[in-house]
Amino acid sequence: MVSKYEPLKDHLARLPTPVWRTSFREIERILGFHLPPSSRRHRALWSNNAQNHVMTQAWLSAGWRTEQVDLEKEELVFRKVSADESGRSSETSKPPKSPFGGLKGTVRINVGFDITSPTGEAWAAERGIL
Repeated sequence: MVSKYEPLKDHLARLPTPVWRTSFREIERILGFHLPPSSRRHRALWSNNAQNHVMTQAWLSAGWRTEQVDLEKEELVFRKVSADESGRSSETSKPPKSPFGGLKGTVRINVGFDITSPTGEAWAAERGIL
């Protein structure tokens, strides 16, 4: 089955440069129809998550990724995925295997800190503050 976003995929596949700075209007010109209204309201529509939208699959399958999405100016940048990145891009388009995989390394707990100790109202009540 051919996607209605195939013209965008074909256009990206033919580009001779590794970076394409474009506007939503230019994409609409290439497609021959208006982008969905959500594309102007929700940055997530322009993410590189293959499960996000059929439009996303078009640029990912052509070997490109989006970046620098500016909803106000209705502009974005497409960047061709290098051979090194192509292996990683398929990894990032899949949901993480662990529910903590996407946040791994973002939280640090100091040595000696007990994460099970009470906080908030329980802590205050124990100390007679409430």
